[in-house]
Amino acid sequence: MNKIFELGMLIFFGVSWPASIYKSYTTRVVGSKSVIFLFAVIIGYLCGIANKFINGADYVTVFYFINTVMVSIDACLYFRNKKLEKEREI
Repeated sequence: MNKIFELGMLIFFGVSWPASIYKSYTTRVVGSKSVIFLFAVIIGYLCGIANKFINGADYVTVFYFINTVMVSIDACLYFRNKKLEKEREI
């Protein structure tokens, strides 16, 4: 039963990342996005993955990987947008 709640948490957290990625990609600005927050979330997901491998990986592990990839994409877009903002200042 606890896997169902863990999966629910990952799905509901994961729903927000595609919208964030889309906004980062299309606006091409950093805005109020925090790279520290993004890295904290990535580390949290990596800790969840490590826990799954230590205590027995299951189908929920896939959702940790999916969310980690999405947040990593958003972090990469943060650095791309930061670079684009500097180029526009010149």
